[in-house]
Order: sequence, then structure tokens, then C-alpha cells
Amino acid sequence: MATQGLVVESRQSPGQQVPERTAWFLPGLRMLILGLAVVVAGVTLIWRAGSFSGDAATALIWLGVLILVAGAIVLRGLTAVVPGRAHVVQLFGKYRGTIRDSGLQWVNSFTNRIVVSTRIRNLESAQVKVNDADGNPIEIAAVVVWQVRDTAHALYAVDDYTHFVTIQTETAVRHIASSYPYDSRGSGALSLRDNAEEITEKLSAELSDRVRPAGVQIIETRLTRLSYAPEIAQAMLRQQQASAVVGARQTIVQGAVGMVRLALERLQEEGVVELDEERKAAMVSNLLVVLCSEQATQQVVNTGSLYQ
Repeated sequence: MATQGLVVESRQSPGQQVPERTAWFLPGLRMLILGLAVVVAGVTLIWRAGSFSGDAATALIWLGVLILVAGAIVLRGLTAVVPGRAHVVQLFGKYRGTIRDSGLQWVNSFTNRIVVSTRIRNLESAQVKVNDADGNPIEIAAVVVWQVRDTAHALYAVDDYTHFVTIQTETAVRHIASSYPYDSRGSGALSLRDNAEEITEKLSAELSDRVRPAGVQIIETRLTRLSYAPEIAQAMLRQQQASAVVGARQTIVQGAVGMVRLALERLQEEGVVELDEERKAAMVSNLLVVLCSEQATQQVVNTGSLYQ
């Protein structure tokens, strides 16, 4: 009877295996002086070898050469660290630490020093077309402000951390755009156009989770473009205009009714004129026409009596 075994694969982020730590280094100025002194000593021995002959001269020349090589090795370990840049120290393929202290430093001469920029960077994503939560095609783009926080993760957890951030930014923008509608249409739901601050916060949170394995910190995100796709832009514009007209009409009617009510109440309180129900209805109709009309109304002066 054949038995089937389950193979469980342990998936651990490479960035978690190589956290950033401070590399061992010495002040570079002292080592510079030492290296120059060693080089001067080697040159002096070779020059003094001319005063001897035979094996003594040969021995002095070889000793001078060895001292020059030692001086060159010492000088090779000098590393100038510029502010805003870190140097990742690697010895025979193994991570040995990171130098962030600016200035002239000295490390093991046989190590490789890989420069990683820790300055704040701007990334403007490409304009992408995606369907929103309602299925309407929209065009969206964003700008991301980011910075490398863990140089070891940036170098060893991903292949190219700059390209990684670019791809993850586009992926996060597409996901956020497809998760919410472009316009709430008065429903009060979260939408891309009406809730820009909330959307950018959600975009920052999602993008931070995506780029965390690369040792990158997201400082800020902002939407730089948000619009309907050209093929439906005109139709959506007419829909927005119609909604705006309806909303404006509702506001105008509410204001007009309030003004008419106030006029009738003031006339009744001050006893200016006594109006029966029919005349009140006519007055209300005339006032509503004047207040709610889109164009200026033409005034007609009644020179007769109230009932003519």
C-alpha cells in the first residue's frame, strides 16, 4: 500500500535572515597616516638599497616591495562615506555590516563596499487604466515618497529594490483603484474622488506592507491623476452635471419655500393685508415662479384692485 507524504516548505523572507547591523570600522584619518607612513618606509628601503650590493641590496628591495604592498593594502581599506549614503560591507560573499557614519572610515581591505542611497526619493507611477469597483474604466496615477531603512534587506532580500518599489507601487495603485468606486453618488460610501485623504492612507498602508521585505519605508503617497477613461468621460460628465443640477434645484426650492413661508407669516403678523386662501395660493405661485426661475422674470404692475 503506497503512502503519500506531505512536503512542507518553509518560506522565510531572505530579508529576515540578514538584518542590518553596524559594520566594524576604524577612523580613516589615522589609517591614512599609517598607510602613508608604511608607503614612505617602503620607498625609503628601496632607495637605500642602492647603497648596498649583493644579497643585502636584494633583501632590502624585496623588503621594500613587501612594505609597499602592505601600505597599498592599508590604503585600500579607506572608505569615504557621504551623508545620505551607506556602505554595505561584504567579505567573500558574506554580509559583515553597514557603515552609516559619514566621513573617512577604514574597514578590512579585502571587503567589498556596496553603496546604497538612504536619501528620500520620489517615484511617480505610470498612468494606468483600471476598472473601479463599479466597473467603470478610470485613469489613475500616484506619487510615492520612500526611503531605504534597512540596507541589508534592500540588497539581499530582493533582486533590485528600486525596480521592486516601482512594480509594487503600480500593483498597489491598481488594487486600491479597483476596490472603491470613483464616485459615491451621494450614497456616503468611501470613493476615490470624494475621500482622497482616506484613499491615500489606505494606499500608503498597503504599499508599506508590500515593500517592507525590501527594507523600504513609505513616507507619503498622493494621487496625481484621477479621472474617467476618455471613452466614458463625456457620459459621466453629463451624469455629474445632471446630479449637480438636481442638487442645486433642491437647494433653490428649499430656500424659496422658506422665503414664501416667511413672507406670509410677516404679512399676517403685521396685518399689512388680509388674504384669503385663493389669494395666498396665487401669491405663493407667483413667488415660487420668481424665486425658482432660471431666467429673470418680467415684472407686471397691477394698477387695478387686488381682485382684478
